[in-house]
Amino acid sequence: MHKILFFVTALLVLTSCNDDKKGNQKLLSESSGNLNNLSVVVDNELWQGNVGEAIRNTLASPVDGLPQDEPLFSLSQIPPQVFSGFVTKNRTVLRVEVDANKTSSVKFGKNVYAIPQKVIVVSGKTEAEVIEQLKNNAPKIIEAFKNQEIKEKQRRIKLSLLKIDTIEKALGIKMELPSAYRIAKKDNNFFWLRKDITTGTQNIMLYELPLNVLKQNDSLVQQIIKIRDSIGQVHIPGPTEGTFMITEKAYAPYLFHTTIDDKPVVETKGIWDVKNAFMSGPFINYIIEDKANNRLLVVEGFTFAPSVEKRDYVFELDAIMKSIKFE
Repeated sequence: MHKILFFVTALLVLTSCNDDKKGNQKLLSESSGNLNNLSVVVDNELWQGNVGEAIRNTLASPVDGLPQDEPLFSLSQIPPQVFSGFVTKNRTVLRVEVDANKTSSVKFGKNVYAIPQKVIVVSGKTEAEVIEQLKNNAPKIIEAFKNQEIKEKQRRIKLSLLKIDTIEKALGIKMELPSAYRIAKKDNNFFWLRKDITTGTQNIMLYELPLNVLKQNDSLVQQIIKIRDSIGQVHIPGPTEGTFMITEKAYAPYLFHTTIDDKPVVETKGIWDVKNAFMSGPFINYIIEDKANNRLLVVEGFTFAPSVEKRDYVFELDAIMKSIKFE
């Protein structure tokens, strides 16, 4: 009898603990905020001094590959004493703490005040320690916040998707594309997708290359430029006869190595131009190594939006392209 009572009591305790966990999850409200807007919780004095400068240098540094300087994130400083209530619900939060009793560290939190949410706490005994932590962990901090915003953008895109069965069957991929896009051109396995925006267009290209077309040497960027320019000449005409898209020669593209769907990727960011015409804008190009199908899959997004900021347009293209899954 005692054994039965013990078992029942233990079961009730476990059930109660599980219910508490579920209840805590339910108590967290949905996060909010504009994309790429980061709440920075830090004392006013720190914000106005060297710590604030280090935060801005890290998280508001210029985005690579844009024709004009635009920050990685738009920062909103919030003093700790007013960080409560709805203010805590922003999707991305950076807390900075200088306290003699604190350990010098960077802690990454998830769904602390709302769902979904990324909260990063940078702490140190002195301002110098905090600045050192910011500098040493800058890539991880930026990546964590960027990944959170990419996921949010992809979630919003899923609310209204375009059916692209033709592309998926031809290229053997899945890609989440907003319904505002349309197929502007199809030529065998080359696809050009476009969306009209207030001041221009958003564009995505997809095509295949032989697996061994890129030689891994110092001229990798030049090889990619040559490929881009040849594709632009054939497929992306300019406004008048004899004009077509090329890579802007005055700006050297940025080159990175990353992954998409667990496949190796060469990422190139730069400025596109139209030969013999006054048109240009930013592009981001992914060359994905698909050994299973003995090919490289190229997906590139480029924006034409003169006289306006372009960070969020390129961010949308990036979120779309990073949704690619191989069948």
